[in-house]
Amino acid sequence: MTMNGKLDRPGGALYFEVIDATPRWASEAPPLLVFHHGIGATADIWAGWLPALVDRYRIARFDTLGFGRSAVPGPGFPWSLEGLVEDVLAVARAAGADRFHFVGESLGGTVGLLLASRRPESVLSLTVANASHRGGSIQRAREWREFIRTRGMAAWGEMMTPLRLDRDRVPEAQWRWFERAQADASADSVLDLADLLIGTDLSGELRRIRVPTLLLAPARSPFVPLSVMEEIHAGIEGSELQVWTGARHGLPCSHGAQCGRALRAFLDRRVAAPA
Repeated sequence: MTMNGKLDRPGGALYFEVIDATPRWASEAPPLLVFHHGIGATADIWAGWLPALVDRYRIARFDTLGFGRSAVPGPGFPWSLEGLVEDVLAVARAAGADRFHFVGESLGGTVGLLLASRRPESVLSLTVANASHRGGSIQRAREWREFIRTRGMAAWGEMMTPLRLDRDRVPEAQWRWFERAQADASADSVLDLADLLIGTDLSGELRRIRVPTLLLAPARSPFVPLSVMEEIHAGIEGSELQVWTGARHGLPCSHGAQCGRALRAFLDRRVAAPA
């Protein structure tokens, strides 16, 4: 069963969907997994993860404002990590869950760090992929504004895709999907959210995170050096770090099935789920 809709948020209508393929005879209500994508992607980036998870977990995924099927906030919209956290909580409430497992990649992973630190009562577990806690460590994003101003979003999508994916390791259709998703994104949203990330420092929040935490780190991201995710690992007590040696920044897309299995194994190992 799939439910979808739009939520009225301060920045406009936010598209979300909830997938429930769990057995009707399960003895308890299935837990919810909420997925948050990064800049330039959409909720569809998580497709490869789902087969490993849908038999035991309900899935909620959404298009961040400015991307995919969600509205584009108007000029001067006051983006904040706190506002993005509230969007996550609104999606969870729409899915009928007060507590949930959270999965975020890139921007979504940074949002997840703040969510788990500030709203621990809502988070059952945290999974962070290819994300930074310190915006000053993010490489290349400062170049985007001039690039997009002079060459446009289609060229930005073409430029970004090889930084996220290895063309020899993903199907052509998947490559083209990511290229189009980035080209179709709102330029203002891309640039404003990049500025938000660059100005972020959550170093002081890491020690407050106490939920089971899985970190998925691509070794070849041109944006987030492996050393940054190693810092997050060192800062969150009891966290687990898995390094993907052949992956670029688009790890959740290029290695979706493998990431889904890694998350399932982590949840089976660290968090009890209903039978």
